[in-house]
Amino acid sequence: MLIYVRLLNEGTEVLRPGETVEVRAGVFKILAPDGYESSDEEWELPPGSEVRVESRTSHEKTYLMAIRA
Repeated sequence: MLIYVRLLNEGTEVLRPGETVEVRAGVFKILAPDGYESSDEEWELPPGSEVRVESRTSHEKTYLMAIRA
């Protein structure tokens, strides 16, 4: 499932799309994208984190945001 994760220290709000797999009901594990380097981007919830998702709307578009499990 595609979700969005907040990036830190970008100077403005930046959301990064990421793929997940469900590990139990309503809880998802964020997968590392190809070529992921933790030194290039500081994810609020890095790959490997188990998260829940929350529906958000911005500019009339709805997306799923990763939140702490």
